[in-house]
Parts: sequence; C-alpha cells; structure tokens
Amino acid sequence: MLLSHNSVLSFCLFHPWAGPHAQKQQMPNSSSVSEFLLLAFTDTRELQLLHFGLFLGIYLAALLGNGLILTAIACDHHLHTPMYFFLLNLALFDLGCISTTLPKAMANFLWDTRTISYQGCAAQVLFLAFLFGAEYIILTVMAYDRYVAICKPLHYGSLLGTRACAQMAAAAWGSGFLDAVLHTANTFSLPLCQGNAVDQFFCEIPQILKLSCSDAYLREVGALVFSISLLFGCFVFILVSYVQIFRAVLRMPSEQGRHKAFSTCLPHLAVVSLFVSTATVAYLKPLSMFLPSLDLVVSFLYAVVPPAVNPLIYSIRNKDIKAALRKLFGTYFSALIVGPIS
Repeated sequence: MLLSHNSVLSFCLFHPWAGPHAQKQQMPNSSSVSEFLLLAFTDTRELQLLHFGLFLGIYLAALLGNGLILTAIACDHHLHTPMYFFLLNLALFDLGCISTTLPKAMANFLWDTRTISYQGCAAQVLFLAFLFGAEYIILTVMAYDRYVAICKPLHYGSLLGTRACAQMAAAAWGSGFLDAVLHTANTFSLPLCQGNAVDQFFCEIPQILKLSCSDAYLREVGALVFSISLLFGCFVFILVSYVQIFRAVLRMPSEQGRHKAFSTCLPHLAVVSLFVSTATVAYLKPLSMFLPSLDLVVSFLYAVVPPAVNPLIYSIRNKDIKAALRKLFGTYFSALIVGPIS
C-alpha cells in the first residue's frame, strides 16, 4: 500500500514536538529509567484515531504483500531458485521490521498513551538493528545474484548453488544479529540523565544516545560509524556490480533481452537507493541538521515505507509470482490482489 504525499506531509503539519509532550522528564541516571516516552503526533483524539487507521492500513498492506510472497515462493517449486530464495528472506526481514515499530505505535494511538517499557525499548532497538543490517546484506547478495545471472550465466549454477545460497543467507542473519547485540548492549549500558522522552515514534539508537549524559556515548558513535562504513562497503559492491551489469546489458543484441534484464535490476536498485539515502540521513547527519520534522519523515521512509512497498515493486508485478498465486488461490481471487498477468 503506497502512502500518499499528503499523508506523509500530515506528520509535519501536526507539529507534535511543539506541545507539552515534547518536554523531557529529567532523571539522574539510567537506573531510575523504567520506561520511555515516545513521540506523540497530536493530542487531539480524532487525529490519534486517524493516525491509527493510517498505520493499520499500511501494516495490513505489508502483511498481505509479504505474506503472499512467502506463500507463493514456499509452495511453488518453480520459484525454488536463488533469486526467489533471497526474495523470501527479504520478505521475512520486511515483516519483522514493520512488526517491530507499527504495532506499538498503533497501540499508543488507540489507547492515548506514549509509554514504552525499558525492556520494550531495548527490544525494539535490538530487532531493528538486526533486521535492518541483515536486510541490507541480503540486498547486497541479491545484487550479486543479478550480476552472476547476467554477466556470468554459464557459471550461475556453480556460483549460486543450494549450499552457497544457504551460506550467504545464514551469514546475513548471523552477522545482523551479532551486530545488533553489540549495539544494543553498548547503547543501553550508557547512563541516561537527559530525560526519558524519545523524539521518535519508536526506539532507535540515535534517539537513545541523545539522552546520555556521559562522554561514553562516543564509544557507541564510533561503533555506529564502523558499522555504517561496512554498509558503505556493501553499497560500493552493489554499485560496482551494477556498473558491470549495465555494461553487459547494453552489449546485448536483443532489445527484448535488454528490457528483461533492466526490468529485473532497476526495482532492486531503486530500493537500495531509498534504503541507503534515508538511513544515511538518519544516522550520519550533523547535529546542526536536527529537525524533529525531518527525523520523523526520514524514519518513516526507511522503517515503514520499504516493507510496505517492496512487495509491490519486487513481486506483485512479477509474472512468476502472479502465476504461482493463481495456482494457489484461483484466477479470480488472485486477479483481485495482483491484477492480470500481462
């Protein structure tokens, strides 16, 4: 489900940071923090229910889209290929990401509250760091898959066999989890004395660091810079892969072949660009650029929008996925969801 520009803009127009909820509650140290206060979009009950409905629609769209992808790939043996195996992992990560942030935000809208427990906040940080890191590695692996398929088609079976795919997926899950544990333990070991109000509708590491009163936060900043440098290395790998892909595609004699190759690569490249640009602004922008409205929009773009739109741009317009869904659910029901094959 795509979010309209007016819906995104409404987050800025409500000015939630200007109200009384924006005031931080001063606390001496982290031992006295038992809960955090998430950002309240508005104090008006009608607008709270409007936000609840908006978030619920996005969440249900993400569940439906990613659920259809998982079902189609798992049940149709024609889709048991490396490309769709990695796509299955991506759908799992997307479901995890959006399920970590939106349910709590929706509950706060519905019950007119903004609290989250200390343990709940730590869990959000852990799962988001894990899922974001693992998802980006999977996106890197998917770029490698496209590179081998287009530039080295004769070696595709040997380079991306069943064992190799399983190892790459396991590396994504394992490295993402270890990195998340490191950052979560590092972040929540810092003393907090700048209050307990988080300027975001979910818990994330930069917002927790703002509450620290110790120079020890530089340790976590350094760890973040190191992780982002590794992610930048992945981005360079993706970029180099696509340079080679485009060179190979442009040398293809068949216009139909070029069109097919571009159609499988451009959606992935667009998602990577959105992911990298929003995450970079969120985590590497200087303090002089701090604006609550900018933080809110950027976090929404990288935490909520991709899990909801990835099924659309990757698979719902994919003929193989549509054919698999028609086998599973029938022609009429599948046509209502994904439209005609052509």
